Amino acid sequence: MGFEDAPGRQPHECGHPAEGIGDATQEAHGELAMARLALDDGETEHAAVHVANAIFCEPRLPEAHEMLGVLAARTGDGGVSLYGPDERGGMFAGSAAALAHLRAAAGDFDRAFGGLAQVAAHEPHRPWGASAAWLGRDLTARLDADAFARSVLGMVQVLDDPVDEDHRAALAPFADLLRAMVAEHPGHGFLLWSGSSLMRRLDEMDDAVDWAFRAWTRDRSLEAAIMLGNAWRRVGRAADTEKLWASVLRDHPGDLDLHVDLGELLASQGRFDEGLDWIERALASDPRHPKAAPAAHGVRWARDRDIAHLVALVDHLRHHPDHGYAHEILGRACSGPWLRHVPYPTEALTNTLRQLLDQVEPGDADIAITLSALEPPSALLAVRAAFPRFGLTVQSVPQPDAREPLRRGTWAVWRYAPGATEAEAVPPPPGTAAAEAVRGMAEASWPHPALAYDRAVLLSGHPLDDLLGVLAHPPAPDDTELGRTFARHEPALWIRMVQVWACLGIAHHRGDEPWAESVRRSVLLDLAFGPEDWVSDAALFALVATAWLVPEARVDVATAVATRFLDAEEAYRTREVTVLRSLAALVLATPEMPERVAELARERAAALDAED
Repeated sequence: MGFEDAPGRQPHECGHPAEGIGDATQEAHGELAMARLALDDGETEHAAVHVANAIFCEPRLPEAHEMLGVLAARTGDGGVSLYGPDERGGMFAGSAAALAHLRAAAGDFDRAFGGLAQVAAHEPHRPWGASAAWLGRDLTARLDADAFARSVLGMVQVLDDPVDEDHRAALAPFADLLRAMVAEHPGHGFLLWSGSSLMRRLDEMDDAVDWAFRAWTRDRSLEAAIMLGNAWRRVGRAADTEKLWASVLRDHPGDLDLHVDLGELLASQGRFDEGLDWIERALASDPRHPKAAPAAHGVRWARDRDIAHLVALVDHLRHHPDHGYAHEILGRACSGPWLRHVPYPTEALTNTLRQLLDQVEPGDADIAITLSALEPPSALLAVRAAFPRFGLTVQSVPQPDAREPLRRGTWAVWRYAPGATEAEAVPPPPGTAAAEAVRGMAEASWPHPALAYDRAVLLSGHPLDDLLGVLAHPPAPDDTELGRTFARHEPALWIRMVQVWACLGIAHHRGDEPWAESVRRSVLLDLAFGPEDWVSDAALFALVATAWLVPEARVDVATAVATRFLDAEEAYRTREVTVLRSLAALVLATPEMPERVAELARERAAALDAED
């Protein structure tokens, strides 16, 4: 069962005064006031919704639990019929917690614990355990060990491994009860190995190792061996894990998941070919195994650092969208500029901007500097976003001239008047709707390029002219804590982000047109080969992200990215190219990139890193 927000409200915003809601306790009391009014009108079900909202906002509020008792008294079944899944099978977390408390009050502790455990797993940052006075060590005699172990296993299937350190305190009451249950049932194998899995997630490694070892020595079950190996691996005993799992596979050769786990263990030690051998055995047994093919691509990526293996994962997901492990591996594998995040600006102008912001509040200060050579117009745009009256003198325009488009095209964002060193914006400012849409979507990072491309489909309905306008007239960050941080400290990175997402939106313009003749292709190529600027590589990234998901675009995009990089390499012989590092990263992120170009990009990136 999934957990959802309550209909008609956003309870996840409880406790964020900056959003105009007030603190969590105040909102919970407001919900209880509405519940009392509903009860006065005889609307018990309506009151139950408000009580659930109150419990979500502040799970420990005594008045909310008192109101649950009032609801229980108004119904013939202790109130449990007031809460349940909706027509889609989902349930609001506050309602599920309320139901768990009502079941505990009725003495149904096994289901009560199971329900609250699921809520805590989905919302681990909230004090669900501390809200349950019934969730104490003396509960062990009233719980069935098998049912309890199943509930613990349900928790670990949802929780991160490991759980965020900030969330572990909220889960401590569940860990305390688990320890008490293990003490009550010291020889219960299922409880021991499922409990080990939870304690590993909470980084309680002494218990995790001890319980899994006890379960393994008692039952010799496959599950216990897997949990023991996982616990050993976490504490650095990889060799012991390898021996254990290899021996278990001799007795359980059909366990393909363990083949994959052992293969990934060996790969994590740099033994890529040995690891692949185990994984490929699983693939040979079941070519449709949900973990084996993704794991093989992930190991090959770790071994070769060839982007083809990550693109193969994306292709695998197109054919097997239910194989969530491929998403997980993609998310772990993608790191660095363009694969995971927007490159950080490195121009002299942006370095100067950071120094200024360390000393001066943004505003109308009269500041002027002289640059020895021309830099991208977006870098100046970023400085003027913070200091509108910023004055700039450019002493030279080295050749080849960065002001000149590399190709003449139809679409442009910047143009220079003859002899000018400051660019003029070509598109007019965007409409409000498009600017707001891009502002709301702009993020510095993404799990992987294909997902960034997918998210940007929400911009597909905005006019092309508006998306082009956003590139030259980016909206200011919004008035939230994060937005104010960008405005005060990182206006250059903010503009980088906005331009990237606007270009991703352009990549969806008239998405039904065949790629080769499409307007979106023409626009992005014109921008990529326009005057040297952040817009150029933002457009190239939009092309690359498209190629990750659109096979027919791959050769075309690889040609464009390679050409643009090689042009920059040639220019770098005689002048600075501030986007060269970014272009090299784009080359290495592009499907079907010729190896000679990829190797040159690796060498250039390494040389630039060495210079730094």
